[in-house]
Parts: sequence; structure tokens; C-alpha cells
Amino acid sequence: MPRLATLVNQVRSRVSRWGQSPQQPRVVPQIFWSALRSVLISSTVVASVCLVAQRAGWLEPLELAMHDQWVRGRPALPPDERLLIISIEEADIRRYGWPLSDEVLAAALERLQTTNPSVIGLDLYRDLPVPPGEQALIEELAAPNIIAITNQVFAIPPPPTVPPERVGFNDFTLDTDGVLRRNLMQVGDGEDPYFSFALQVSRLHLTEQGKTFGYNSEALFWDEVVLERLQATDGGYQTADVRGYQILLDYRGAEAIAPTLTLSELLDAPPEALTDLTGRVVLVGSVAPSLKDFLPTPYSAVRQESFQMSGVMVHAQMISHLLDLADGTRSPFRYWSQWQEGGWLLAWAIAGSLLAWRLRRPIVLSIVAIGGVSVIVFTSAGLFPYQVWIPVVGPVLTFIGALGLAMTHRVFYTTSHDALTGALNQNSLTAYLRRSLKQRQRQQQTRPLGVLYVHLDQLGLVNSSLGQTTGNYMWLELMARLRARLPKAAKIARIDEDDCAIVVPADDKAVLETLANQLRDDVAQPITIPPQQSVVTDTNIGIAITQPNYVHTAENLLRDAHTAMFRARSLGQTQYQVFASGMLEASVQRFALEDELRQALADQQFELYYQPIVSLESDRIAGFEALIRWQHPQRGLISPGIFVPLAEETGLIIPLGQWICETACQQAYEWRQQFSDWPLLISINLSGRQFEQPDLVEQLAKIMQDRQLAGLTFKLEVTESMVMGDVEAAIDLMFKLRSLGCKLSLDDFGTGYSSLSYLRRFPIDTLKVDQSFVRNMNSAEDFAIVRTIVDLAHTLGMDVIAEGVETMEDVEALRSLKAEFGQGYYWAKPLPAAAATKFLAQHFAPS
Repeated sequence: MPRLATLVNQVRSRVSRWGQSPQQPRVVPQIFWSALRSVLISSTVVASVCLVAQRAGWLEPLELAMHDQWVRGRPALPPDERLLIISIEEADIRRYGWPLSDEVLAAALERLQTTNPSVIGLDLYRDLPVPPGEQALIEELAAPNIIAITNQVFAIPPPPTVPPERVGFNDFTLDTDGVLRRNLMQVGDGEDPYFSFALQVSRLHLTEQGKTFGYNSEALFWDEVVLERLQATDGGYQTADVRGYQILLDYRGAEAIAPTLTLSELLDAPPEALTDLTGRVVLVGSVAPSLKDFLPTPYSAVRQESFQMSGVMVHAQMISHLLDLADGTRSPFRYWSQWQEGGWLLAWAIAGSLLAWRLRRPIVLSIVAIGGVSVIVFTSAGLFPYQVWIPVVGPVLTFIGALGLAMTHRVFYTTSHDALTGALNQNSLTAYLRRSLKQRQRQQQTRPLGVLYVHLDQLGLVNSSLGQTTGNYMWLELMARLRARLPKAAKIARIDEDDCAIVVPADDKAVLETLANQLRDDVAQPITIPPQQSVVTDTNIGIAITQPNYVHTAENLLRDAHTAMFRARSLGQTQYQVFASGMLEASVQRFALEDELRQALADQQFELYYQPIVSLESDRIAGFEALIRWQHPQRGLISPGIFVPLAEETGLIIPLGQWICETACQQAYEWRQQFSDWPLLISINLSGRQFEQPDLVEQLAKIMQDRQLAGLTFKLEVTESMVMGDVEAAIDLMFKLRSLGCKLSLDDFGTGYSSLSYLRRFPIDTLKVDQSFVRNMNSAEDFAIVRTIVDLAHTLGMDVIAEGVETMEDVEALRSLKAEFGQGYYWAKPLPAAAATKFLAQHFAPS
């Protein structure tokens, strides 16, 4: 830790000189790369599956259902005034019979011809005569503007007297669900193709308007208007039968396609009452439900009967659409190419995967997912009125599927791995270790399985001093080193901020010890942190290994490795320790001691001892250092070296430290009343946890005020490690403590790695020379060290207290160096309050 503290100080010193913040290291957590892989894999897999499903036609029924929804959602166009429909209704059938006689049909055609129509489309099969009136009908069918109808599938021929160029087929192409969505216009593209009834009527009408019709193997043409053939994969189709020339039928509306006149109205109206039909298309056909000449349309899904369209109405839809296309008032449907649809699918798959990793809150994720689906749906619905049909179901399923797959992977990853390093977490490592032990037991393997528990020292200090980003950067670097050293069969997990654990199959203990040494060496290499600063961290490793003929559990192995690591760490050096049974007993005792420590706080089993601090110049007692002791009811007096570190680690030092301050202040108050002419100095040791308390100043101010100690010299002792973390914050806190009337002492000076550039800035009153130097002043080297410390303190305007004074020779040596105070067994051991009071009384002499 001192080495790291020194390096931290160097970094901060340079920062203050430069007057700018250091460049932060770039940290990319491993979860980012895992998320990237997950997004790529999830989106690719789901998009590929969806494309396969599309090509197989599994999604086509759903896409066609969405197409029908868009058709129903559009506003209907007004009736097409270019057309007139002569509808044969139930009343007409009851009046004229069925089939209509040649006489009735001839009369109807004769009356229509008087209105000068452009084309008359006869949507009635007339392959056999229906007397009377056969000759009259033959004469009417000879008119050049008559288009008759035939059916190729059912082999129903056209009227025998009508030439082939005025005949169109009545075959419709229905989708797999029986719905009519396509317009089959032509079969064959050779010299003698077959044209549909709707196309024949439209051709004849448009030819009169001067438009030229043509075709090739890919499209039909009316002058500059190109009607490309529908492909099997256009829009939502994937397996459609697209033989012949087909286009997607753009319905004008569900009803009122064109003006309508019944057969009776046509025949009963006087000639002068008939509307002039010059340049218009007239269609004659049945709409009577009893004839069952009806077809399902996109409108049929909501009103089955009302939106079944008769054949003549369907032909009116087709003819109106073709006329609008030729005139340019409506555009043919457009479709994305296969690569565009694939890109659309992949884009939504990627979006779903990214959202699954980016958003963590279920409610937010659900809302955004619904929003994504809405964007897909509204995009398709918004483009459909502009004659652009793009798939909906495929992108929605891809988006949701990728989101679900990526979310599943994210949940699995985040619950089993550490987000920063990508290593397993403790639960996953325990589960892996449990499976490995069971497998070894089943297969009766004798090869040992080892667990290494690795503590990376000083990472917590890095986080608090250099920032979390730097700490994360160091974790990534250290984890990379550990992984590079481990065999492929090893599994590594990050346990917490400072620890990781490794499971390694090994031949024997020596292999694990060798690996532990190699890991220590790898970790000990400096880590370069921008801007070009090196930080060194140490490691302690605990090793636990399975034993033959002994049933191990995963939890116990990890516990044993952790116990061994704790033992290695307690020795205060960078090393490893192999677990032994005695370590577990010591660990159990430690936990028992922690419980007893909590009980001791509640029962007030602690007592303060006071060791005199003597003026070397006058031999008078200048004050006392308050030292904590634990009088255990069963164990007797327990050394502070045993329970104080435990209290520091568990946080119990906070209430214990407050009790020390209150008790010492109370004793100081009593001594002040008893020895009012003796300005005593009371020293209290602050722990690192206490020093970091945000309300430390307020607590001390209240304690001193309650006991009226404002005028008493009260000294707080801090250590180098406490003030060298965040130096600026430490200096600010020390000035606040000084404002209370307290003096400050830097304890154990010389044992750490203090920065002299900071030492002169600290508002320190006293340097305490560590007893390790004082007791060995007979050594020239240690004597020189003590002299250097004393001279340094005097140079900085501080006085000196030397600890561990045991002989008269020590006293004389310190006096020769002009040290101000001494403390040690030469005068007295730490004394209980009563004994210290008696000691004071024996040495009391008014000044």
C-alpha cells in the first residue's frame, strides 16, 4: 500500500502542477463485446429464420391478412362514371326467368346500342341458344363493340358467332385463402395469347382513345405506361402462382364501384329517358345472390355476405383499375426487391437486439418494443396508399424474436458473468465447481481439483483516489494477465471489488503453487495509466485442493481457498498460502470474536489505559496517550492488536472510536478539575474509518463542548496511510479539526512513504518517531534516522514525541537530539484511569 500511495501522490502532484486533469484511461467493459456478439448472432439467426419462413410461405397468410387490412382502411374512391353496370337482380330473374332468353338479352343490347357506348362487356355465358330470339341475339352480338366471355377452366366456350378477338376469359386467380387480390390479364406471350375479359374490354375502350397496347415477356404496355408482371415474392407474397400476366388488383372500394341500372329499368325506360353513354363502358352481368356468382375479396373478412362481390362487380373493379393505370390517375403497385426486404428484416432484428441490451427496465423495454412494432405497422400502412406494399409480419416477428433472443442471452449473461471483466460471477463459479465435483465423483477421477482465491491489493484505494474508471481499467488489465497465464480448462470468476477465484484441474499441489507464483509475478508488473503513470498492485493467493477419499462441496472449497487467502493477507506480504485445517479454526474463531466484539460494545467491556508522555527537558508529565483495552469476561485482557483490526474491518471501529473519544474527554475533564494548574495533553488515536466520517468534526465538537474542554490541549493522532489517500480532502479536514482547538500528531512517522512535498502542507503539530527506530538507537543507522526525523520536524515547526523509550540511554540520546517528548516503559506502562490518576498525583508539582 505505501508504494501505491506514493505513486498516487506523484500523479496528483503532477496534476496540480499542470493545472489540468489527467487523461482518463479508456475502459471498454467486456459486457460491451458480449452485447455486440449477442446482437450480431441474435439478429443474424432470427433474420435468417424469418427469411426461411418467408421463402417457405409460412408467413404469406398473415401478410395477406395485413394487405386486406390496409385495403379496408383506405377511403373508397367515388363511383367511376366511365362505367355503367347493367345488373341482373333477383327481381329481374323472377320477371324474365333464368337463363335470360335470347330475345330479352337481344332487346337489352339493342337498347344499349342506342346510347352509343364505347364498349359493351357481356358478362354472361352464351354458348347455347335460349329461344326465342336466337337470330336477334346473333345480330346484336355481331356489333364490333361487344366483348363476350368464356371460361377456360370449366371449358365454357363463348358465343359461337363472336370472333376470338372480341372474347375474353373469365378465369380468376385466387390466393390460398380463396380471396381475389390479383388480376390475371393475359396468358401466353406468343403470337396468339389469351386475354382476360377485363383486359379485352379495356383494350377496346382505350384503342378508341388512341392508346396503343403492347406486351413482351416481362410487362404489358399502354403507350408509356408499363405494367410489370407480378413476381412470386412481391410484397407479402412468397409462393403465389404468378403464371401469365398478373398485377395486384387495386380495389376502388367495397360498394358503389360505378353507376348501376337494373335490367328491368333498362328495358322499361322510354328511349328518350336513357342516358347518353357515348365513350362509356357498359357491363352486363348478374348480381342475384341465388346464382351464387360471388367471390371473396379483401373486404370479406369483416362482412362475409355484404362484401362478397359478384363477377360483374369484380370485372368493373379490374376495368376501372386498368383504365386509371392507362390514364396515369393511379399508379401500379411497387414492391421492394429481395435484398431490400432482407435489409429491412435485418435492420429490425438489429434494433430489437440492441434494445434488449440497452434497456434494462421491463416497463420501458415493453413500451419501446410496442413502439417499434408500431413503427413497422405504420410504415407499411403509410406507404400502402402510395401504392407501395412492404411486408409487415416478417419484420415484426424478426424484431420481437431478436429482442426476445437477445434479452434471454442478456439475462443469462448478466446473471452468470461479471459485466466489467466478462469473467463468471460467484454463483456461476460455484455452480460450475459443483458440477465438476459431481462429475469427478461419478467417474471416480483421482486428479485433484484446485481453487485459487486471488486478492488484488490496493484496487479499492485506486477507486477512491484515482477514480472508478482507473480502477476498472486496472481490473481489465489484471484479468487479461490472469487469463493469459491460466490453462484452457481453468475457470475464473470475479467475486467482488478486490477478489477473484479460479478453478483449475491440477496434477498435484506443486502445480498449483507454481501457478500461484506465476500469477503473482504477472500481477506485480506495473500497469501504465494515462498519462504515462505506472501503478503496481500486489496479490495474495489462497489455495484449496481436493483430497482423495474425501467428499468436498463447492461452497467448502471456495471457503477454504478464501480462508487461505485471508491467512496470506494477514501475514502482510505478497504471497500465497495453501489451506490447512488450522486456518479454518482460526477463521471460525475470528467470526466468534466479531460476535463477542459486538456484545462487548453493548456491555461496555472496554476500558481506556493511559500511557504518560514526558517532557524530556523538564521530566514533567506533559500528558497521556489513551489506549483501548478489552477486558473479556472469559478470556481476560485481549490485546488491541487482535480486536482493533477486526473492528476496523467490520466497521465497529466507528462506535468504538466514539466511545473512546467520549471516555477520554471525560477523564480529561476530571483531571482538569483535580489538577487545574497542570496543562495536560490527551492524545487519541483516530482510525482510518473514523477519519473518513463526514460528521467527525461535529461529533468531536459536541463531545468537547459537553465536557467544557475547549481550553484543554487535545491531540488527535493520525497515520501516514490515512492522510495520503485523498490529500486535499485530508488537509481540509485537518484544518477543521485544528479549528476546534485540537492539536494533530502524525503517528509512526518513518515507517511509510510520506511525500515531503505534502508533509509541509499538513497542519501537523507533532511527529511521533516509531519505536522501531528508538529502541535501536545504539545502531548508527537508526540513530541517524531519528536525528533526521527530529531535524525535519523542527525545520517544519513541529515538535517530536519518541515512542518506545525504555532506557536512560534512550533518554539521553533523545535529549542530545533536542527531541521534546518521550513515551515508553522507562516511565510507565499504559495504566488504568485510577492508576494513571495516582501516577499523576505522585508527580504533581505546581509550576
